Amino acid sequence: MSRSAHPFSSSEPTSVSHEGTDPGALLMAPEPADVLVVAHTAQGEILSLHWPQTDDCKGCEDLVGQPVVALFGPVAVGPYLQRVQRVLENQKPEAFQCVVRCGHRPVSFEFVLSPLPANSAEAALAQSEEPTESVVGVGRRIVPEIAQLSEVRLSNGNGSSGNSYYYALLSGVASNIRKTLDLNTIWQQTVSGLGNMLSLDRCLVCDYSEAMQTVTVVAEHHHADVHPCLGKTFDLALKTDFSNTLQSLEPVISDFERGEDDRPYTVLTVATCYRHRPNSILVLQQPPYRPWQPFEIELIQELTDQVGTAIAHAKLFSESQNITQELRKKSQALHQTNDQLIRKHDELEEARRQAEEASRLKSAFLANTSHELRTPLNGMIGFLRLVLDDMADSDEEKIEFIQESHNSAIHLLNLINDVLDIAKIEAGKMDLPMSAISLRELLFEVENSLRPLIERSGLEFTVVMPATLDEVKLYGNYQRLKQVLLNLVGNANKFTHEGGITISAEIKPKLVEFDHQAWPGLVKFSVADTGIGVSLEKQDRLFQTFSQVDSARTRQYEGTGLGLAISQRLVEAMGGKVQFISMGEGLGSTVTFTAILYQEPVMELGTG
Repeated sequence: MSRSAHPFSSSEPTSVSHEGTDPGALLMAPEPADVLVVAHTAQGEILSLHWPQTDDCKGCEDLVGQPVVALFGPVAVGPYLQRVQRVLENQKPEAFQCVVRCGHRPVSFEFVLSPLPANSAEAALAQSEEPTESVVGVGRRIVPEIAQLSEVRLSNGNGSSGNSYYYALLSGVASNIRKTLDLNTIWQQTVSGLGNMLSLDRCLVCDYSEAMQTVTVVAEHHHADVHPCLGKTFDLALKTDFSNTLQSLEPVISDFERGEDDRPYTVLTVATCYRHRPNSILVLQQPPYRPWQPFEIELIQELTDQVGTAIAHAKLFSESQNITQELRKKSQALHQTNDQLIRKHDELEEARRQAEEASRLKSAFLANTSHELRTPLNGMIGFLRLVLDDMADSDEEKIEFIQESHNSAIHLLNLINDVLDIAKIEAGKMDLPMSAISLRELLFEVENSLRPLIERSGLEFTVVMPATLDEVKLYGNYQRLKQVLLNLVGNANKFTHEGGITISAEIKPKLVEFDHQAWPGLVKFSVADTGIGVSLEKQDRLFQTFSQVDSARTRQYEGTGLGLAISQRLVEAMGGKVQFISMGEGLGSTVTFTAILYQEPVMELGTG
């Protein structure tokens, strides 16, 4: 059977569940219950199986006398039996990693396969009339991917780990899904994002019809030599893995064999839900010989929560549009839509609540902004009154009062500029003349402006330029790019108490279309700090205009909370994109944005 054979014919599904795991426990020495001992013949018949005090192998005694495929279901049995033959021929043990399925749960093991001594083989074959060659396998249970994932969440978010890269990609996919109410776009963004992120052979979205008890493939991402199945409909009565997924709302792993001369593969099915009701199924096919790892399933589950909500909102939006058109065309048939309006009442109430919440957030923002404006103004008035009333004890103190008034005036000016900028942006009246800009000049001026302030705070400040042999030029508005960098570095300085701040620029050569012209690439700016970070659940509020991540914290550190929103709008107006990355509170943060490359520079040897 070729690789392009139909992928969803038959299999016994394997349910997967994720419970809370202590990362420290994964790094400790294994308990006896984590050791598996299995003896079997050269042909793969299990002679004995020993895995004490564990629920994962409930009913393992029933496997004695069964073929070894019953134990090593998730991996290829052919290569395993070939390894058995090598061990018996060479009479030498072999060590390797494998996945064992006991109780229909995949469990990772460090495995050592050894030839069984003759006396032990005779004892194991006491009930057999003819002696035969046998092997014994000893496995120690491991879950390295979960441990790595925990380490990433406890790291400083410097991007050095592959899983941190996965989370950055996951954040981008989720952000794209949240930006649209078009159902087809949500479906395609989901399969393309997951397919590229996990290098899958195939990724499908199957729309679920509860009334018809069917699922239909509505979006697909697949390898070039895999047959497409877009538009295909599956009857749930004939697809137990899909049915189990929809009923349990838990991921299900299914194993498929392709014949003796071809490679096996595994398929993961995951339901997307809204208010605990499934609305579609994601079907993800790994390349052959690559089992599903726990951290991959966890990443997928985090995305499916958002996909299910996005699908529900898009369907609701589509239904609302259809109802509106029907009302306009058939106003004389309003009584026929009465039942539909009743069913929509709860959703409209929810929309009203969300509108009231948006109004409340805007009022809270205005109240906080008015407070921030009054604080420096009162400071100016107070210090100037002290000077006018001749309350200073000396000329030095008088100069100090005037300097404090000046600092308050500058702070007030910055606040007013933020409010005016966001007002211009909201009104579409922001004027952004663009031209060629020297990257070195831009970063040099930002460094000169901020280095004294940052070093007075006891922090390290580093600027990293790209390794080029000639000058790098950008296409943009000099003052606005400088404003974005000053804003981002100022934020980093405000929320960082120890460690340091780094600005880096990186050349990304690729053809870019902007402003009716083709440009040779992008420059990616990164502003990284070792500050207080932002929790994962609050990060989606960072770029909302009238929503602050934590109003109490904003009051503590001063400011309107408009900095990131203004920076995002300015960068997007100049053809770039902004992304925020933080692994959680206390783990620092990194803000990246891109700008148009005016001309491609000559890179230093070995850096292209």
